[in-house]
Amino acid sequence: MHPMLKPALRRAWRGRNTVQFGVTPAHAVTLGPVDIATGSFLELLDGTRGLPLLREEAQALDLSDRHVNVLVRRLAEAGLLDDPRAAGPQAEILRHRAEVMERQRPDVASLSIVHPGPGEGLRRMAARRAMRVQVRGAGRVGASIAAVLSGSGVGHVEVLDGGRAEPGDVAPAGLPPEAVGERRDVAARRLVRRAAPGPTPRAGGEERGAAGAPPGLSLIVVAPRDGLSVYAPVPDTASPWIASGTPHLYAGVIEATGVVGPLVLPGGTGCAGCLELHRADRDPQWPRMLAQWRSGRRGAAVPACDLGLATAVAGLAAAHALAFLDGELPTSTGARWEAALPLLEWRSERIGPHADCTCGAAERRRGAGASGDRPAQDTMAG
Repeated sequence: MHPMLKPALRRAWRGRNTVQFGVTPAHAVTLGPVDIATGSFLELLDGTRGLPLLREEAQALDLSDRHVNVLVRRLAEAGLLDDPRAAGPQAEILRHRAEVMERQRPDVASLSIVHPGPGEGLRRMAARRAMRVQVRGAGRVGASIAAVLSGSGVGHVEVLDGGRAEPGDVAPAGLPPEAVGERRDVAARRLVRRAAPGPTPRAGGEERGAAGAPPGLSLIVVAPRDGLSVYAPVPDTASPWIASGTPHLYAGVIEATGVVGPLVLPGGTGCAGCLELHRADRDPQWPRMLAQWRSGRRGAAVPACDLGLATAVAGLAAAHALAFLDGELPTSTGARWEAALPLLEWRSERIGPHADCTCGAAERRRGAGASGDRPAQDTMAG
């Protein structure tokens, strides 16, 4: 082990014998008591020395081997130590790709804070390269999400959409002006390649399945240009994903309202069908109106999709997707976040399984003896 104090956490002395690592309450940790010799020893934890050399240099500071061992253990348990050499073989390969690492260094630093084990930041970044995400939609929201996911190190990002790009599809984080008139899927593929920090993992590399097939879908992001398909998604569209157990996340903008979620875990959380049934329970006229809106006769001629809001939704959706890909369950899991212009107060609505939905989540929850839904949250969390 070559312990290194996490460079992503700023360090400051709170007093004569207490050190605080980190600024924000979410990740700050205090360590004490710390005497002058121990404070000097902390400066040696830069990842260039193994434990034997550290113990040797600690003797010059009158620190015993036991003191060093206890201190290193405390720092590791507090999530303050990193060790890139402990991240595994795939991470070791990534670590030696200098051009990729220069681009991804801020992302790895963030991952090292969120996942505090030594080497975890680099290990999870390497794991992203083996993942395959499908983004359905190449408008202002969908194309931007695809670009962020690709730039964040996800190795395989596919974008599905039809037609040709229009001027209203152009966004600073998404399709460029020169894409206007081009097939949306072709333009989106070029955007994904340009955003990637390095070459896409080779077809036939370790990321492929046992039979040489591409890796299975880790996640589908549903971000169609028509915001109604996010606000009131068609259950039949999601049926194949429910049947195959493929997680999917909805994101989009409709009528100056941004929507992120739900992240659907098939068989475990509420799905598009559950959402539609819950709405009909609260508003018996909802199915009648929804049928009219979906018919297209009463659709909006120009979508009210503010560029700033679309970019914010894309960023938040991409962050939730990455959190899920990295092994966490973000607050969009089984819930929807909404914010409307001009105030942009983000609120969430819990979407629980519906007893009449064929997705099976309600039956499974009853069988597991799960408790009721958590209450809706009023502000952004986590």
